[in-house]
Amino acid sequence: MADVLRVVAAQLNFCVGDISTNCQMICEAALASAKRGVDCIIFPELALTGYPPEDLLIRPGLQRRVDLCLDEIAQASQEVTIVVGHPRTTEAGLFNSASVFASGECIARYDKQALPNYAVFDEKRYFEPGEGPVVTTIGGFQIGLSICEDIWQIETSQANAKAGAEVIFNINASPYNRGKYEERLTALRAAAQAGGLPIVYTNIIGGQDELVFDGSSLALNADGAVAARAPQFAETLFDLEISRTDTGISLHGDSTGEKSELASIYQALVTGVRDYIDKNRFKGCVLGLSGGIDSALTLAVAVDAIGAENVVAVSMPSRYTAQMSIDDALAQARSEGCQCHVVSIEEPFSAFTQIIEPVVADLKAGAAQENMQARCRGLILMALSNAEGKIVLATGNKSEMSVGYATLYGDMAGGFAPLKDIPKMLVYELANYRNTISQVIPNRVIERPPSAELAPDQKDTDSLPPYEILDPILERYIERDMTPREIANEGFDLETAKRVAGMVDRNEYKRRQAAPGVKITRRAFGRDRRFPITSRYSEQQPVLK
Repeated sequence: MADVLRVVAAQLNFCVGDISTNCQMICEAALASAKRGVDCIIFPELALTGYPPEDLLIRPGLQRRVDLCLDEIAQASQEVTIVVGHPRTTEAGLFNSASVFASGECIARYDKQALPNYAVFDEKRYFEPGEGPVVTTIGGFQIGLSICEDIWQIETSQANAKAGAEVIFNINASPYNRGKYEERLTALRAAAQAGGLPIVYTNIIGGQDELVFDGSSLALNADGAVAARAPQFAETLFDLEISRTDTGISLHGDSTGEKSELASIYQALVTGVRDYIDKNRFKGCVLGLSGGIDSALTLAVAVDAIGAENVVAVSMPSRYTAQMSIDDALAQARSEGCQCHVVSIEEPFSAFTQIIEPVVADLKAGAAQENMQARCRGLILMALSNAEGKIVLATGNKSEMSVGYATLYGDMAGGFAPLKDIPKMLVYELANYRNTISQVIPNRVIERPPSAELAPDQKDTDSLPPYEILDPILERYIERDMTPREIANEGFDLETAKRVAGMVDRNEYKRRQAAPGVKITRRAFGRDRRFPITSRYSEQQPVLK
């Protein structure tokens, strides 16, 4: 019986739907590991299709491609055992499976039992649940298999222990959000201690639409102690050793230190932007650089994601734009090393005003004229996008999206919104964090009061509560589902809480038309939060008795 099993956790960035390339990555990593004398390589959940494949799973040709690639993976297992996640179709239905290949053959298969159907997960829409544990022999060790959500149910670990497992291999596609590492670690410790078994937890990295996967693959010993941790947001073939000693099974490997929360969030934004642009084959990105904090942070993220040479910024001043806004935009573009155009919107704005004035009374008063300016800017950005094949990045933040402080087809124009799930106060924190790496955002941009600059002497606080009040109310209403009365009971003004809740409810139609953006909170707009556009429900409605 072997005393040591040399294992690699393959923390890789797979692209959804690119089955042949994913297969090539799997085979190349397996062959490279075999040359280094590795006994077993573990790939993440649904590695072959990428995660989440969503309705691609119902395409009739997908499973045929998967099956052909599984034959290639089997051939790559001549010198190393391969554990890989993939969809599997049988007469009983479609399953989220893990297969184990060794010496050119499939020696074990496990079907995921716990199918998540909450938040961003829709697995019950596609998959049937598996039944019972699967334990297989790899290099003389008894290995229990589990997939992602299974490990959050301690019964799965206990069942593996009863079935004779000595170690659990848990393959994952676990997306990032604030605090996720601690949540995972708590669940993994509970599972390890409940089953009395060490756990190797392998996760993917990379961006997929609004989801970002951070890797952070882990190895825990049976007492729940972390034995090794892979780096966050980095592709790696992570080496581990599983040893049998007189006192039991122990896991060993290197550990990468935990990033600060701000560093993790910033890296999530960079990863999400990079992969959205690269995987969708855009030639780069274009964004409006207003001289304000949101577009400044968006530019920093974009340059860090894809390089300054692939980013085009555009300052689009109007009659209400302060000269310092133009100066600060140009200063940041110079410090970032990216191209920046200055294109005044005065001429198109005046032209549109002359066209519309005969049919609109009092055009110069209120939101109509303000929004026309924003839409002039959207038109310019989209023209550049079409001409150069670069995606437009919208620069709005979560606070603005929540209350509708944004213009449809104006500043909301774009194909991706990096800050869509970043509250305004966090925007400031991230800007200050980025400047600790290198000073790219002018201090004046961070320090001056925020303004849309669509009217004389305009400030965001003319229309909204101060962000230090607005953001915690939004967090409670959107992420915790608290009522205005419950929010007020935590020390906020009741009328302000009611006003904010009403603004959130009224602007669902805008958010439904917004670009996708990186999810970093417990509940982001999009697939994570699904409210009807047409609804007369209100927390202020009287309850009939």
